[in-house]
Amino acid sequence: MSEFSVKFRGVRGSYPIADSDYMQYGGNTSCVEVNVGGHLIILDAGTGLISVGNELLKNHILSGVNPSERKPIKATVLISHIHQDHLQGFTFFRPLHIPTSEINVFGNVSYNESLSDEISQLLFGKSFPLDLGDIAGNLNIRDLNESEGIILRHNEQPIIKRIETEDDTKVENDDVLITYYRSYAHPQEGVLIYKIAYKDKVLVYATDKESYKGGDKKLISFARNCNLLIHDAQYTTEDYMDLYAPKQGYGHSTYEMAIECKNQSNAENLVFFHYDPNYDDNKLNSIKELYKDYEGVIFAYEGLEIDLL
Repeated sequence: MSEFSVKFRGVRGSYPIADSDYMQYGGNTSCVEVNVGGHLIILDAGTGLISVGNELLKNHILSGVNPSERKPIKATVLISHIHQDHLQGFTFFRPLHIPTSEINVFGNVSYNESLSDEISQLLFGKSFPLDLGDIAGNLNIRDLNESEGIILRHNEQPIIKRIETEDDTKVENDDVLITYYRSYAHPQEGVLIYKIAYKDKVLVYATDKESYKGGDKKLISFARNCNLLIHDAQYTTEDYMDLYAPKQGYGHSTYEMAIECKNQSNAENLVFFHYDPNYDDNKLNSIKELYKDYEGVIFAYEGLEIDLL
């Protein structure tokens, strides 16, 4: 396996789709699996997370005859925001129910609420047979604050690092550095945009964000010279500007907005992500045809794997 690999598990926005017309790109909601420097990072917990968990559990069982001999499942889950399509798979993530699992979840809801409380209220209790406290695994949910980063280091718990200058974003040795900022280009409480850096490679994950005329300058700066930019591309320009049902203000970008961000940030590659659930395979193939001559532009689909190292 590559030292820095990205696998798309769910690429759909808003709600999951189970239909024969959606087999090529997939119908699961947002989830991207990143294996980097020996660490498993999961970007968002949409229904695509379920397949990640099933594979992790299978490998866990195969790692030893007796439960005490099996290799523990360890993962870092980064939540962009708490809309349903980014959380729907969490309760069905089977490693949560294995006592030896170590799952660290990071995100931020707002200044007045905790991620743990929101996950508990939205996903457990009245809407699920278990309460959050009934989870058997070692689950740690942490709120992220502004100007912080996360360092992943072998055989250590995630380290929270203060980010104050550009020097603080330099990646040392075999560390994986996760940085982020809150974009308010998505209602209601905004969304976290994540950057994962390892050695000399950088991934930026920018889902559920709308752009502006002339580009989103903060994101453009954040993504400057990255190797892979995963960018929201929910709408065509025609649907975004539709006379009767315009999507401006919904917090999602068009394909053109994503390309503008790629060009202005000098990102090496761009992946279109978070497709509208109304866009079936035929629709997405017709959109793909429009961008076939664009260099470094990729359409996400379930199972797509990209190696950065």
